Amino acid sequence: MIYLKNDEQIGLMRKANQIVKNALELAEELVKPGITTEFLNERLHALIVKEGAYPSFLNYEGYPKSICTSIDEEVVHGIPSAKRFLEEGSIISVDVGAVKDGFHGDAARTFAVGKISAEKQNLIDVTRQSFFEAAKIIKEGVRLGDVGHAIDSYVRSFGYSTVKVMVGHGIGKEMHEMPDVPNYGVPGKGLRLLAGMTIAIEPMVNMGVYQVKFLPDGWTCVTADGKPSAHYENTLAVTKDGCDILSL
Repeated sequence: MIYLKNDEQIGLMRKANQIVKNALELAEELVKPGITTEFLNERLHALIVKEGAYPSFLNYEGYPKSICTSIDEEVVHGIPSAKRFLEEGSIISVDVGAVKDGFHGDAARTFAVGKISAEKQNLIDVTRQSFFEAAKIIKEGVRLGDVGHAIDSYVRSFGYSTVKVMVGHGIGKEMHEMPDVPNYGVPGKGLRLLAGMTIAIEPMVNMGVYQVKFLPDGWTCVTADGKPSAHYENTLAVTKDGCDILSL
């Protein structure tokens, strides 16, 4: 079932997503060599709660923390730890969700830890821009295959690959709603977007192969070849003429 949202509901989602945005801006300020991922988790959790929301991820299907922190070859769902220190030259993807007044917000960014290589910076930049390549074409009537193709073709033009086994998603009263929103697709194929749909588009881009594997913790997803991965996500509302990005 796909739930279309009215203006009032989209307004509530915007409030939740602005809290997510504020949390990610705090993360960007805090990320530096020597801090732990648990420190990030604690600080972002405190901000979310202070703003009258609850971390969407905490206890979701057993997930033990309030945010996800994925470093270098970790694609998504890295679990914060007091034993995991950030090191100069790494990149870290921070994924944040918050629920307020019954509606969820969800977004992610990848940050540099200190000075990073030009190759890693380019991966971050391409991943971010691939989201906006999709956002450019989104409006009522566009098919999801076109959205995924916009992301994948842009990413492949730089020699990178998009993760296939995990996708974006609908979002609203539940953090994960229908439809699935793949970061790849065939133009002209797939579900047609309707005004009032709210979706989280989240390119997960690998420097090397698209294949991934999961660590024994059952959550952390890593690249199969050990090369770095980047993640960029926003929640948006589809409109008749375009889209409204709620987490910017």
